[in-house]
Amino acid sequence: MDVKDRVAIVTGSASGIGRATAIALAQAGARGVVLADVQGLDAAVAAVEAAGAEALPVETDVSDLGSLRTLFDQTEKTFGRLDILHNNAGMGEGSGIWPDVDPARCAAIVGVNLTGVVLGTQLALDPMKRSGGGVVINTSSGGAFVPLPPQAVYAATKAGVVHFTRSCVPLAESHGVRVNCICPGLVDTPMILETGGGEVADWLRPVHDGVTLLSPEQIAEVVISLVRDDSKVAEIVTVENNPATA
Repeated sequence: MDVKDRVAIVTGSASGIGRATAIALAQAGARGVVLADVQGLDAAVAAVEAAGAEALPVETDVSDLGSLRTLFDQTEKTFGRLDILHNNAGMGEGSGIWPDVDPARCAAIVGVNLTGVVLGTQLALDPMKRSGGGVVINTSSGGAFVPLPPQAVYAATKAGVVHFTRSCVPLAESHGVRVNCICPGLVDTPMILETGGGEVADWLRPVHDGVTLLSPEQIAEVVISLVRDDSKVAEIVTVENNPATA
């Protein structure tokens, strides 16, 4: 799909991968980029507009069905169509280590990382079909494929995103919607510092110090490539870190 003149929704777009993807979509010629996050969207709006697209900020809790419905309704009301969805919003255990994590936090992780992806994809189908088809990109993680004892809930939800994506193959035929998934390694985003309450947690430090962190912009490039390549259906794309250099 050519990004030019398309309309996209990016969840979790106040910072990190979501913000970088929103800007990249604007730079690639998108007509409208809908920025969805729980707060803090002003800087992302300014950056998207500076990159040449119309920005629509919508405060959204992706774990809440009503909030998600408002997001999709406002998108169609404003732009008249929907072509691209990046289900990117995510959260981890924060500074807690499994199983010593507040149960409410565990429920929120599942709600944002997995329920939000499932419902977001479902709600995108009819608008995209009306627009002649579309592309959904889900953000998973390299943590979907390996045991991650300190963040067991996060890892479980990310594995769920991978298998959900693989199960969406029929949507390409039924709705003209291609669903794909990216699985980044360690990315230089605020989530890394949340593991230690403002710094890198001790359990993550050996891995963190042994690799070169990926940039959000590198992940955004992969998202754009998956949007553009019409042959990609239920593709699971891993983006690995390179070893750190002295």
